[in-house]
Amino acid sequence: MLIAVEVVELEEVVVVAVLKVVVVVVVVVVVVVVVVVVVVVVVGGGGGGGGVVVVDIVTDIFIMAFSSSSSKSSSSSSSSRRSSIVVVVVVVVVVVEVKVEVVVVAAAVAVVVVVVVVVVVVVVVVVVVVVVVLVVVVVVVIVLSIAAVVVVVVVVVVLVVVVVVVVVVVVIVIVAVVVVVVVEEVVLVVVVVVVVVVVVVVVIVVVIVSVVVTVVVVVVILVEVGVEIFLCEKWLQTFRKR
Repeated sequence: MLIAVEVVELEEVVVVAVLKVVVVVVVVVVVVVVVVVVVVVVVGGGGGGGGVVVVDIVTDIFIMAFSSSSSKSSSSSSSSRRSSIVVVVVVVVVVVEVKVEVVVVAAAVAVVVVVVVVVVVVVVVVVVVVVVVLVVVVVVVIVLSIAAVVVVVVVVVVLVVVVVVVVVVVVIVIVAVVVVVVVEEVVLVVVVVVVVVVVVVVVIVVVIVSVVVTVVVVVVILVEVGVEIFLCEKWLQTFRKR
């Protein structure tokens, strides 16, 4: 009878171990997916500033072409007509440049607003997901277990990394927008490249750390379960000898 009870307890230990491994893998996968979504959404939101470059480039090409055609037509006309055409061209160029500047400022403000809204939504979603995951961990994994403590620590660490990544990306994007409004488009290209490189590096680091932590946690769980099984088998052998 006692042997049957011990066998049942041994089976329960194995089931709990499997549940622990599944919970750890699910936690890490969810957190990694959240990190990737956060980065993609934030970078996607910040990427809207690229439209400013396109607007400026198209406008410059239009102005150059218009100025060139106007200069050709003015060379074949009289001096008075040439003067009036030059005045008209100058007025058109000034108006177009003013409109372009307004578009740039409006795009910058829109990008900042979108980035702020996206960041608030993403932070709320991350907090909700982490709270739900922690509740699941506490419910499924044995309380005061080594694996439970490790999983909670992993979740907290990854959450901190996600928040730091979001804050850094948002700050870089806002600075890039401000710089674009004040300086030139070349700076925008450089800043966007830097942002993309930083984000890619951070995502790769987070994924690698998550995989390593997952392996470590699974090994800890297996060692813990192995010790429990070993102790159960020792107890069974001692009981049989008696």
